[in-house]
Amino acid sequence: SAVASILNATVPLFTIVIAHYWLHDDKMTVQKVLGLLIGFAGVVVLLSEDLLTSSHSSALGQAAVILAALFYAGSAVFARKATQHVEGFVRSSAPLITAAIFMWLVGPIAEKPFLFPTLTLTWTAVLWLGILGSGLAMIMFYYLLHEIGPTRATMVTYLFPVGGVILGVIFLNEHLSWQLLAGTFLIIVSLIVVN
Repeated sequence: SAVASILNATVPLFTIVIAHYWLHDDKMTVQKVLGLLIGFAGVVVLLSEDLLTSSHSSALGQAAVILAALFYAGSAVFARKATQHVEGFVRSSAPLITAAIFMWLVGPIAEKPFLFPTLTLTWTAVLWLGILGSGLAMIMFYYLLHEIGPTRATMVTYLFPVGGVILGVIFLNEHLSWQLLAGTFLIIVSLIVVN
């Protein structure tokens, strides 16, 4: 997961290159590039302890994560360019609606037997993740995509590993390391530099 988090953190690095050529208002600057590199270094430092203790045997899996990061970056730039004249709520709800339709069509075919959860906690989690983790997050992401540009909006991928490591310390009794503090500091500095 540490390697995957670091590879996923390449999204803003891909985004700045793609946006530079596709958009007229999100060009590379020294300040942006410096901030992105500081943030990427922060993610590497944050996860360096895990990198040293894990095996990196799956080159195909790592290539898939890099390809996904490239597509994530490209789709953020494309969404910014293609949805400039679309109302904010529509541009954020359309991907959620189409994904839900796809899941309801493919789910019963791909999952045999197709069972609905019976625990109340499961439905609470689904609603929580659907409304906040996807619905509200998509509205905010598309808002930021158009307000601050795809390069800065995709810097959210730098925060995912920070959240994961902090939650591990709080809930899983993982130890608080210098890597957590230094990596988080570098990521915060990167956000300040870019913004």
